[in-house]
Amino acid sequence: MTEDIKSKWMETALEEAKKSLRAGEVPVGCLFIYKDQVIASGSNTVNETHNATRHAEMNCIDQVIKYCKDRSLEYQDVFKSVDVVVTVEPCIMCAAALHQLKVVSITYGCANDRFGGCKSVLEVAPIYESGVEIIGGLKAEEAMNLLKEFYKGTNPNAPDDKKKHKKRNKEHK
Repeated sequence: MTEDIKSKWMETALEEAKKSLRAGEVPVGCLFIYKDQVIASGSNTVNETHNATRHAEMNCIDQVIKYCKDRSLEYQDVFKSVDVVVTVEPCIMCAAALHQLKVVSITYGCANDRFGGCKSVLEVAPIYESGVEIIGGLKAEEAMNLLKEFYKGTNPNAPDDKKKHKKRNKEHK
């Protein structure tokens, strides 16, 4: 897949991330591309489902399994021909899953300095020796801006002790 084509797909993934932001989720958009067609697209549904594992990549994995079942395809074979485009570096959990499934490539936008599994926190690739091509930094600024927009607010599903509270200015006399 050429850089121009990946850039086009990243634009589509960024649109998924924007939908996620409007829904009150961490704005991560993801596409799984098989034979030049998107067979799975999604975003985080952690807040909606109250399930911390419902990242965009995991939601797409579920869609691919359904896609394969509906078409009587072996999901192991299909994943070996899938290119993943995601707006944020996959976390360690998602990176491990993608390497285990032996996708062709992972192209991501911005780094994930807290949970990144492609290089930011832990490089999962050597553990699996999967040969997955990894490209980071594609439209990173746009992806980061969406994350910044989300984190300006308060996550309504965060535990009370983790929620941001507005600081009051106290006048000192």
